[in-house]
Amino acid sequence: MAEKFDVVDLIRTKRDKGSLTTAEINWLIDAYTRGYVGDEQMAAFAMAVTLNGMTRDEVRDLTLAMIASGERMDFSSLGKPTVDKHSTGGVGDKITLPLMPLVASFGVAVPQLSGRGLGHTGGTLDKLESIPGWRASLTNDEIFAQLSSVGGVICAAGSGLAPADKKLYALRDITGTVEAIPLIASSIMSKKIAEGTDSLVLDVKFGSGAFMQDIALSRELAQTMVDLGNDAGVRTTALLTNMHVPLGLAIGNANEVRESVEVLAGGGPADVVELTLALASEMLRLAGQPDADVAAALKDGRAMDTWRRVIEAQGGDPDGALPTPRETMTVTAPSSGVLLRQDALSFGIAAWRLGAGRARAADPVVHAAGIDLLAKPGDTVVEGQPLFTLSGDDPARFERALESLEGAWSIGPASDYFGEAPLVAERIS
Repeated sequence: MAEKFDVVDLIRTKRDKGSLTTAEINWLIDAYTRGYVGDEQMAAFAMAVTLNGMTRDEVRDLTLAMIASGERMDFSSLGKPTVDKHSTGGVGDKITLPLMPLVASFGVAVPQLSGRGLGHTGGTLDKLESIPGWRASLTNDEIFAQLSSVGGVICAAGSGLAPADKKLYALRDITGTVEAIPLIASSIMSKKIAEGTDSLVLDVKFGSGAFMQDIALSRELAQTMVDLGNDAGVRTTALLTNMHVPLGLAIGNANEVRESVEVLAGGGPADVVELTLALASEMLRLAGQPDADVAAALKDGRAMDTWRRVIEAQGGDPDGALPTPRETMTVTAPSSGVLLRQDALSFGIAAWRLGAGRARAADPVVHAAGIDLLAKPGDTVVEGQPLFTLSGDDPARFERALESLEGAWSIGPASDYFGEAPLVAERIS
C-alpha cells in the first residue's frame, strides 16, 4: 500500500515553523506506531516541535491521534460519575493515596491510573508496592469490577492505552525533547482521555522540585491540558501548586504510605491535608457535588474505610508491616535559629540516591529508602536538634545523598524568614 505522505516533508514543515493538517498528523502517528516511520525520523520531528511549538489545533490533533492508536475505556455503564486526578509530579507528592479513597467515599468512581517514578519524582505505584501483597496490574475487567464495588482503584495503565505515546515518550527521554509543552500535554492527556473518565483535575506543579520550575511555563502547560480535555469532552480544570519545598515530612515509598495513612486517620502534615482537601473539593465539584464536606469525610473515618477496601481488593494487607530500613543517619542543626529554606529538588535527588527512585525504568526501588523531615521552613530549631533522617539499606549511598544536600537548607535569624508562598497558587479552567 502506498503511503499517503512523505515523513521528510512533514519534518521539514515543522522545521520551517509551518503547521500540519489533521490528516498529516493522523498519518504520522499511525505510521510511527506501526513502524513505518523510524525512531530517528520521529526524533527529528520531536526536536522541530520542541524548537518551534505547535498550534492549539495541532496539539489537539496529535492528542486525538495518540488516543486512536489504542483502545478507549468506557465507564458509562457504571451508573455513577467518574473523576480522576493527574499530578505532574514532585518531591513527597503522595496526594493520590489519601485523595482517591476520600473522593470515592462520596459515591463517585475514581479510576486512578498511575505510573512509576523516574529520577527525583516518586511514582504512586512504587509507593503502594511497599504494602505486602498489593498488586499494580489489573485487567480492564478487574478495574471495572473494583470501581463498581469499592468505588476506586489505583493501578497501572494498561499497555492498550495510547501505545503511540509509550513509544514517543521513551524516545523523548533520550533525545532532549522531554520539555516541549505540546508533547508533554498530548502525552498526559492522550492517556487520561483514553482512560474514559468524565472529569479530570490536574495538579500542575511549579518550583524547585517540579518538572517545570517556572510558574509561567507551568501555567502554559496547565492551560494547554485544560483546553485539550475540554475540547475532547472531558470536564477539566487545573490547580497550579507550589513545589519549592517537599510536600509533607516523608520522601520515599514506605514512609510516604505511612504518612498517607496518618492523613486518612485524621492527622498528618498540614500541607498534605490542605492539598488533598483542595483537590478533592475540585474533583467533587466537577462530579456534581460542589457542597461536599471533604474535611468531615477525612476526619470521621469514611475515607479510611474506603482505603482499606481498595487495598484489600488489590491483594494488599492494609494492616501489614511496611518495609523498614537497615541503616539510618540523622543530620542535626549546626546552630540555633529558624529553618529558612528546604530545597525540594535537592531532597528529591538525595532520596533517589538512597535508592527510593530509579535511574532507568528497569531498576528496582528500595521501598524502605528515603528521607524523613523533622523540621520544615519556619520552624525554630536549636543547635543539635535533629533536622532530617536518611534511611536506606546500603550505608555506602549515604555520602552521595549528603552531597546533594549541601547548600539545600539553611538556618538563620527569624527576621530572615519571609514565610512560604501559598500552596495552591491558581485555579485554571
